[in-house]
Amino acid sequence: MRAHHLLLLLLPACTAPAPIPGAVPADHLIRDGEVHFAHLWQLTDGGQNAEAYWSFAGDRLTWQAREDSTTETTCDAIFVSDAEGGVHQVSSGRGVTTCAYFMPGDEEVLYASTHAAHAACPARPSFDRGYVWPLHPEYDIYVQDLETGAERPLVERPGYDAEATVSPVGDRVVFTSTRSGDIELWSCDLDGGALHQVTDTLGYDGGAFFSHDGNRIVFRATEFESDEEIADYKETLAKHQVRPGKMELYVIDADGSNRQKVTDLGEANFAPYFHPSDEKILFSTNHTWPGTGPINFDLYMIGVDGENLERVTFDEDFDCFPMFSHDGRYLAFASNRGNNKAGETNVFIAEWRD
Repeated sequence: MRAHHLLLLLLPACTAPAPIPGAVPADHLIRDGEVHFAHLWQLTDGGQNAEAYWSFAGDRLTWQAREDSTTETTCDAIFVSDAEGGVHQVSSGRGVTTCAYFMPGDEEVLYASTHAAHAACPARPSFDRGYVWPLHPEYDIYVQDLETGAERPLVERPGYDAEATVSPVGDRVVFTSTRSGDIELWSCDLDGGALHQVTDTLGYDGGAFFSHDGNRIVFRATEFESDEEIADYKETLAKHQVRPGKMELYVIDADGSNRQKVTDLGEANFAPYFHPSDEKILFSTNHTWPGTGPINFDLYMIGVDGENLERVTFDEDFDCFPMFSHDGRYLAFASNRGNNKAGETNVFIAEWRD
């Protein structure tokens, strides 16, 4: 079965209707201790599916997927669910794509792509000096009309421009860029204008999301413990790469003021998203499993003041990329749970209860 096809297996039914057409009940995959999950549904089946983000209306998801993580010729593409339980590929299939997000009105989706420079997948980085993420400088951010397929560039210039998300208020986009020479957060209006640099601290500031009122931004940032780590960061960045092994979470006002550290857990903490109250943050971390590498991640919740850390998921593998629907009723996230093949990652939806 192709990675972007919806799951069609017949599984035991739960009483609640699926929040996304085509998702199937998966209450049997709720683990002991996952008290915030009233019900669970599985949307995809097989391959690598991640970063599923809600439409403003809460009736569709967009995400990135590839069929097989072991082949060099398969790149992430962007997909969108529909009201009939189907899935449509949005991106062209050229280059590599990442980080799709609905624009206000749900008629358009933005995402980053290298398709203007690459017909095929760009080369993946070597891990001979440790685990790294590529920052392809050919990434630009595009907006595509879901009905016509018409595409327009939103943010484009030499250097890495990606990881874009939209304020729930519907007025601004925040994204990650190397245009300043470092990896910083920038924002723009819905037409790509009114550019504003949000962060200016050495290190990788990225993976940002707005609070529900649009006033604050939560993001991940590199932590340095020595001059040697800073030197390695600069050397790695010159190769258009970054090491994600030491990252903590921060919040900052949307104008770039009042930067505050939230977590101090060690290891890799990323994929933060504001709880509907905007008083807590849901995120993914491997701090519970130090030294395990990029495998054992769980969802945790913490107050924006850094207090009251709470574990949310208890699966033995990977849980990440949480996003609440705009009404706060459902949580979409990616997980290895219940997969048919080791390493497969699928999109799940949980009915949330506080």
